[in-house]
Amino acid sequence: MNTELKDIQDREERAIKKAKTVKELAEVELSLFGRKQGLLTTVLKSLKDKPEHERRTFGAQANTLKTRLTQQIEERRAIVGGLEEGSEPFDLSEPLLPIPATGSLHPVTQISEELEECFSAMGFRVLDGPELENDFYNFEALNHPADHPARDMQDTFYIKDAPALLMRTHTSPMQVRALRQYGAPLAAIVPGRCFRNEATDARHEHTFHQLEGFLVDADVSFAHLKGVLEAVAHQLFGEMVRMRLRPKYYPFVEPGVSGEVTCMLCEGKGCRVCKQTGFLEVFGAGLIHPNVLRAADINARRWSGFAFGFGLTRLAMLKYGITDVRLFHSGDSDFLKQF
Repeated sequence: MNTELKDIQDREERAIKKAKTVKELAEVELSLFGRKQGLLTTVLKSLKDKPEHERRTFGAQANTLKTRLTQQIEERRAIVGGLEEGSEPFDLSEPLLPIPATGSLHPVTQISEELEECFSAMGFRVLDGPELENDFYNFEALNHPADHPARDMQDTFYIKDAPALLMRTHTSPMQVRALRQYGAPLAAIVPGRCFRNEATDARHEHTFHQLEGFLVDADVSFAHLKGVLEAVAHQLFGEMVRMRLRPKYYPFVEPGVSGEVTCMLCEGKGCRVCKQTGFLEVFGAGLIHPNVLRAADINARRWSGFAFGFGLTRLAMLKYGITDVRLFHSGDSDFLKQF
């Protein structure tokens, strides 16, 4: 490198490193690149006075130096940019202190683990299933043929260029998957995340959590179903909670019921979350439809069963007094710290 340029480089690099404020750095930048008296500006303007055989080499070196010093100024500005004049530089990559030593489980995870423990004590095994499901297990095997109007209630997210694949709308597909794998008798629960194209409000969200449960054995009746559900409701909310079952249509059970428990947010008095009824729907249930058992390769004449689906998100709202379902996925650390 030309001696003149080397002197400029050494001197100005030291000046850049010494700059401790944005103001000092701006003074160095002006002394280098000022339009009238900037050091490098003057050097570049002098190119026209140099012999032709020196002009090309000197010009290339001067432009390289300009790029180098500009980059160093920007890097230094990133360090001192947040400092007041006279302050010492600090490392912007350092985390903000104090950092909590440990986190906490999400309220949906807590309610899921509590239910898993409760059902495990009753002899249910805990299973897991795929979130990316195919149409057969999500709909066809659960008595939802292609032209069934009940599909419209589960308007969902399909996979582009793979029309047979979709994000599961419920955890019920594991009924057929598990029965095909393990056969009957079988009692299992399946907690997991589900997806529907919902219009979000205080009660509904496009991504939510369910816990599917089913039992298949000989001579299973509706009384068995009611006994299990009451035991779970009392485990979660105490012996004083009221549960009511109302007839409701689900394609994969017959008969089907909607299960509701006392709204803990208003203690049964009525609020916007329970739509002023005093009860909040937290599960759907019923006796497994014979068509579902046949789809799972189970002899519907020999075996019968019941199935239910808890809304884990809804249960967490009840248990912890949360009034808006959208808070669960808000990423608000202040909200999560409460649990």
